[in-house]
Amino acid sequence: MDDYRRIADRIAADIDAGRLRPGQQLPPQRRFARRHGIAASTAGRVYGELVRRGLVVGEVGRGTFVRAAPAPDGALALVERAGPAPVNLQLNYPSAPGQPELLAAALAPLTRPDALADALRPAAATGTGAAREAAAALLAAGGWRPDPGQVLFAGNARQAVAATLASLVRPGGRVGVEELTYPLVKEIAARIGITLVPLPADAGGLRPETVAAAHRGAPLSALYVQPTLHNPTSVTATAERCARIAAVADELGIAVVEDRIWSFLRSTEPLAVHAPHLTHVVDGLSKRVAPGLTVGFLVVPPERVAAVAAALRSGGWSAGRFALEAAVRWIGDGTVARLVEAKRADAARRQRIVREELAGFAVRADPGAYFAWWELPAPWRADTFAAAAAAHGIAVTPGTAFAVDPRRTPDAVRLGLANAAEPDLARALRTLARVAAGGPGGP
Repeated sequence: MDDYRRIADRIAADIDAGRLRPGQQLPPQRRFARRHGIAASTAGRVYGELVRRGLVVGEVGRGTFVRAAPAPDGALALVERAGPAPVNLQLNYPSAPGQPELLAAALAPLTRPDALADALRPAAATGTGAAREAAAALLAAGGWRPDPGQVLFAGNARQAVAATLASLVRPGGRVGVEELTYPLVKEIAARIGITLVPLPADAGGLRPETVAAAHRGAPLSALYVQPTLHNPTSVTATAERCARIAAVADELGIAVVEDRIWSFLRSTEPLAVHAPHLTHVVDGLSKRVAPGLTVGFLVVPPERVAAVAAALRSGGWSAGRFALEAAVRWIGDGTVARLVEAKRADAARRQRIVREELAGFAVRADPGAYFAWWELPAPWRADTFAAAAAAHGIAVTPGTAFAVDPRRTPDAVRLGLANAAEPDLARALRTLARVAAGGPGGP
């Protein structure tokens, strides 16, 4: 018998004996290879054999997990041959009907040689005057309209977050975040060497008193918060809660990074209204428009413009000139506004599907959001349920991906609603409802 099959037999025996439990993650293949003294390619064959036997499932971008229950012989192969196409409820990039045609019309002028030559020049972090004016108009909300002179540009919102945190926090510094936060912020923190401090939140958002308590333990250099349509819970903090958070930050002298990437779906004033001298507002076009040609926006206090611009340059995070020129046209001719209107209606339809298909379950979601937070019925665990969902061709994001403290992980999953076609979304949610009702030992 081939060596890789003997190793797979040992892993299978561990699963059968309960030493490896349902939902448990196997180590990355390279680490597995080092541990067993085998080549990385052999480790890949071991994992492939375990998948073939129906003992584990692989989730793109997350890893390999022990299945919730062994699959009957040949069951996975039958699903692959005859079942529906996989449905990805992890990715979450909305697209409106007719979107490519709308975007193409605005880009057409840029294809003229004279315009293209200008659009292909390098761009500074401060962009152009036209880009700053367009961004200020786009980001205006309620009674707040940013000063164009305080607007900076990044390649996308993630890069805007990274540059802002890098400019605010020294390696080893502490940043307060909601106890469930955007997973890529955890990656950014690890890369730039800062520590995230989980702060409790409730149905109204981040609890202000917990900021002061954490700061007393050891000083916080900054807060990263999502007060509008928090990812993953979709909670939007009230104006009163935002004012209290701002007051605490002001009293303690803590800078705030406010992520408003989903704010286009719900018109709210930013936290920056209450603390403009401390707040760095992050937004972008990836959700409003499309992920392939995007721009990240930053609105920073006047005295912070130079420092954040320097961080954007040193990190290589500045926006491309072509993307800036495209954004100016899309904002100016109303393309972005039309896409936002269409996506708000689309998100509302998809939330109705969630309410219909997951009726009776503990699902938290804003009626206008593109995601839902499903608190699973006992005895499901998040990773076990994600593995069971993957066995049915459905990718969901377990709550562990959002938890800042690995010792406090919720038994919940986030459902991204934007990518699947509506009939596929309804079918996938119907399947997940059956899986949840059947329990970890069900079919």
